[in-house]
Amino acid sequence: MKWFRHIVLPGLGVLLLLTAALAAWLWQQWQELESRPLAVETSQTVVVERGDNLLRLARQLESEGIIADAERVRYWSRISGQGRNIRAGEYRIEPGMTLPELVERLERGDVVMYRFTLVEGWTFRQMRQALARHEAVEHTLEGMSDEDVMAAIGSAALHPEGWFLPDTYVFPRGTSDRQILTRAHRAMEETLESVWSQRDGGLPLDDPYEALILASIVERETGADGERGKVAGVFVRRLREGMRLQTDPTVIYGLPEGEFEGRLRYRHLRTDTPYNTYTRHGLPPTPIAMPGRAALEATVHPEVGEYLYFVSRNDGTHHFSPTLREHNRAVRKYQLGEDIDLGGEGND
Repeated sequence: MKWFRHIVLPGLGVLLLLTAALAAWLWQQWQELESRPLAVETSQTVVVERGDNLLRLARQLESEGIIADAERVRYWSRISGQGRNIRAGEYRIEPGMTLPELVERLERGDVVMYRFTLVEGWTFRQMRQALARHEAVEHTLEGMSDEDVMAAIGSAALHPEGWFLPDTYVFPRGTSDRQILTRAHRAMEETLESVWSQRDGGLPLDDPYEALILASIVERETGADGERGKVAGVFVRRLREGMRLQTDPTVIYGLPEGEFEGRLRYRHLRTDTPYNTYTRHGLPPTPIAMPGRAALEATVHPEVGEYLYFVSRNDGTHHFSPTLREHNRAVRKYQLGEDIDLGGEGND
């Protein structure tokens, strides 16, 4: 038994020491891998393609110097069970983030989200141009006519102007322009239906589309929150009394491309087009822009009053007048610069 005491027992002791040392080393490596921040000094993104696994991603991160050893990540994933179900998409790595934190983000599908803001008062053309410039959008509608775009989103029978709700739309990289337009179009349809169902009685509007047309004019005439109802009231009263709307934005919209150079001329006001509300009664045939919800609400709940005219004060607000005489005086004051005291006329 001497060989057992002198050879086997010391050998077992050494083996135990080595095993303990290895376990301690592995524990240290585990703790270091889980606690050490990833090597990024500024926020950056990484893309997980469909079908990728954690090892493939780890090798990419290793090649970029973000982690030290992709194989250690593989063993860590096998033992911990983490990272087995990562989702495709674009992810942001923040300074100070650890590997488990990144993996948790990958498993949740917490991808980078982008924004596209459809601005109140934009035309369909402006919206398409802005969407075409967005670098995170998959562009599938380039070269298509407006009619083809409407067909692509399932509304071939509609004129495109006005049919997209101004809002900020959030989406992951790779979302198509068609998907974003479809969301904005459905949002407008739902909003218009809701607003129209709660409209005031007695409006000189036959259907929701006429409300959309008038709201687009209200949107283009004023961006002041406190004026939308008042502007809508002017147009509603003019429609009721059979007066022409005589609103400049409709004239501008109806001009040939390149004709308007920043200032309406007398010849523009006298040139008859379907959108010239100086030469034609009633509403133009289509909206002239994308109205926001506030403009839609103001249109179906116009402010009660006697005003039939308004003119810009050149500060983002307007002077409203109940009579043509007062309106002409306001035009001379605010547009021609004459020193005229309007007193309390037409003030809020």
